[in-house]
Amino acid sequence: MTIHTHDIIGAVTVYDGTDHPYLTGCRVRVVAVFKNGDYITDNDALEVAGGIEAGDRVEVQPWLPDAGRYSFVTSDPRAVDLRCFADLQKDKP
Repeated sequence: MTIHTHDIIGAVTVYDGTDHPYLTGCRVRVVAVFKNGDYITDNDALEVAGGIEAGDRVEVQPWLPDAGRYSFVTSDPRAVDLRCFADLQKDKP
């Protein structure tokens, strides 16, 4: 299953995976998608590349509640580990 949307880059969701334990349960913002060796930071370019799929990774910034902002440090979890892409779970590699 591929999700085609113009709302992926910049989306705010929750990390539910285990690869990055420090992010589990944290609110995160999607900064980019790593797809087939490309680093995609634009929703239109992501649409042209085929949208988001189970095998993709995403770059996210965690929300820092005490600072009232998103972190400058990013992480690269699997797309399937973000709550907004839960429908991709059945296609997980």
